[in-house]
Amino acid sequence: MSITKEAELAGMQKASEAVAYALKEMVAYAQPGITTKQLDDYGAAILADFGANSAPYLTYGFPGYTCISVNNEFCHGIPSDKKILKEGDLINIDVSAELNGFWSDNGSSFVLGADLHQHQQLVDASKQILYKAISNIKGGVRISDIGHLIETEAKKRGYQVLKNLTGHGVGRSLHEEPLEIANYRNPHYTRKFKKNQVIAIETFITTASRYADTLADGWTMVGNKGGFMAQHEHTIVVTDGQPMILTEMNGIWN
Repeated sequence: MSITKEAELAGMQKASEAVAYALKEMVAYAQPGITTKQLDDYGAAILADFGANSAPYLTYGFPGYTCISVNNEFCHGIPSDKKILKEGDLINIDVSAELNGFWSDNGSSFVLGADLHQHQQLVDASKQILYKAISNIKGGVRISDIGHLIETEAKKRGYQVLKNLTGHGVGRSLHEEPLEIANYRNPHYTRKFKKNQVIAIETFITTASRYADTLADGWTMVGNKGGFMAQHEHTIVVTDGQPMILTEMNGIWN
């Protein structure tokens, strides 16, 4: 969507507060010994307190309220009472929701407790790259140039980017135009960011794979060549200068 009036900005800020606070609290709540279903239920209760509705559940009938992916699972992991979190796990939580007709989206990868399996460097790279990408977004910038920046920064650090998952427009639904805000440069994609546009910008930084495949459960995605992935995501409003980060409360850069 494009922000055209103050009420729309206020609506997006409220929806973004709900998802950002839920994500932040879920990351803090995660601990060894709890299940991903317990973590999902905790997040669902926070969204309910805001009066917000789970976007993946509402839009796609996802079997959970938030997406929780662990270790070699890249994204769209289904919360389960059989999946118990352990020290050193690489966890990704993606929280998106609708509130009063406005939709917002954010996500974070993190290492649970001690970095037993050396995932922290990947997580830090994803955070740093998202920060740099957002810092370079403004009206008139080509979307593919930001993708080129993300891929270049990933390669500098010895990582890959996924080719078949992208950021997207958001606001009046979960996925809106532009539907492709990729992590690489597509020379044929000439669209530019526009002032007042609301977008969900996200990184997909991987150790080995360039594509994600869907497992037999129909949701969970893993790398086509294995390895691990870190993802970080903010919902922002494009301006003539530095973007307005609506989900800044999630604290992924803290």
